[in-house]
Amino acid sequence: MRIRVINPNTTAAMTASIGAAARAAASGDTLIEAVQPSFGPPSIEGHHDEVWAAAGVAEQVRLGEAGGADAHVIACFGDPGLHAARELARGPVIGIAEAAFHLASLVATGFSVVTTLTRTCVIAEHLVLQYGFERRCRGIHGTDIPVLELDDPRSGAFERILDSAERALAQDRSGAIVLGCAGMADLCASLQQRLGVPVIDGVAAAVKLAESLVSLGLATSKRGDYAAPLPKTYAGWAQAMSPR
Repeated sequence: MRIRVINPNTTAAMTASIGAAARAAASGDTLIEAVQPSFGPPSIEGHHDEVWAAAGVAEQVRLGEAGGADAHVIACFGDPGLHAARELARGPVIGIAEAAFHLASLVATGFSVVTTLTRTCVIAEHLVLQYGFERRCRGIHGTDIPVLELDDPRSGAFERILDSAERALAQDRSGAIVLGCAGMADLCASLQQRLGVPVIDGVAAAVKLAESLVSLGLATSKRGDYAAPLPKTYAGWAQAMSPR
């Protein structure tokens, strides 16, 4: 099985970290291809970044389809370009936020999200409503750690995320924590040990869901709005991405 894990930003170090987390979660016979767009923002920390990231996801899904990928994972908590990617792909496409919400709802009656910048909390709120988890998500908490500082020991990221998670569990009366950034994946096990509750990393969750769907022979429906994009020629620099 071949799963293409797309980091929608253009920072190679984060792509490598996400790839390592995906491989750690994957079955032994699953090949993980960790990739990033050829253009776009170095981190995704707002609506404008997300628009460009979504186009980059579409680029990488097209390449994955040409290369025979069985499934795709979008490794950004905003799930940028998810619906467009499902139009393009033959197999399943899983966004890490949607995957994490599903798994959290199976192990707790309520969960809280701990993410990076407070300004991005509204993006997670929109996804909670879009995916129908508003009765399970009890709070979304920003730590104001820039995405690219998550792996910098000087940022104190682990301690700040741990503190936010502890307060979320108490204030929200939650039973689980969802990590609101793919860059937090390598902190998941340590946080779970310290917190004593399930901590869900969306990268691992999405990889396991993708494996399950492929194993069951389930792919994205091509009836209705997920049908393949209508053929047309795009203008300007987007011409290479025109649906055929």
